[in-house]
Amino acid sequence: MKTPNPRSRGMSTLAVVCLLLLLACVWSCSAARERSLPANPQVGERFRDCAVCPEMIVVPTGSFLMGSPPDEEGRYGDEGSQHAVTIALPFAVGVYEVTFAEFDACLADADSGCVGLPMSRWGRGRRPVVNVNWADARTYAEWLSERSGERYRLLSEAEWEYAARAGTTTPFHTGAAISTDDANYRRRDGTARGQTLPVGSFDANAFGLHDMHGNVWEWVQDCWHDGYAGAPTDGSAWELVGADGECSVRVLRGGTWDEGPWLLRSAYRGRAQAEIRARQAGFRVARTLAR
Repeated sequence: MKTPNPRSRGMSTLAVVCLLLLLACVWSCSAARERSLPANPQVGERFRDCAVCPEMIVVPTGSFLMGSPPDEEGRYGDEGSQHAVTIALPFAVGVYEVTFAEFDACLADADSGCVGLPMSRWGRGRRPVVNVNWADARTYAEWLSERSGERYRLLSEAEWEYAARAGTTTPFHTGAAISTDDANYRRRDGTARGQTLPVGSFDANAFGLHDMHGNVWEWVQDCWHDGYAGAPTDGSAWELVGADGECSVRVLRGGTWDEGPWLLRSAYRGRAQAEIRARQAGFRVARTLAR
């Protein structure tokens, strides 16, 4: 029998160790390419958790008055009464509405649960995804969570209004009025672009978020309630159903390319049956940050 060469065995062990270190480096470098920031990015920082994940930005903590004052032009009764809400922890919000390109990545994953959508005659790519119902939006957020290892979700209604206002108290983040240079909507005289526009076609608000007014309605997490009596004051989603609540109906925010400016106000509350798919309805996502 040939006696093993200790030197040869040592070299073999060294080769195995080197290979394992190389594989670890490859995995680490790949993970670094997937993530552009640590698990807890700071306020104002933009990041993606994976190559196909939406671009996110961290919004600050703060308090605001949710709803509209009685004298706001175009106000509806379900926008009151105004109440103080405190966002105690920073969270991340999609810089843009979720696009067709981003949703298509979910469709391409056979295990995602995402379902095919009607084609848009206006194009796909960077345009906001439409014809999604509330469950479609939730499924996409759950897929992002599995893909990234982070907690993606829909915004609560309170978080959405806080993000849309970005520190303002006026009907729009642009002030008392808004123009078609600021957002995609139907003007009071009836003229309109007649379609969605690619996300980011207009300037961002003070929190760095685009298209919070107009372009497409955005599904949020909350069940519909006829007003704010009993609403949470900590920014959480309101899903407890009372005498004025209905969870088969969900809240939409932001207005659309096809509606007038009074429906784009930060305080305006839209609603629809959760299973409805419409060419005016899309969404954006939030991400809970590790504490």
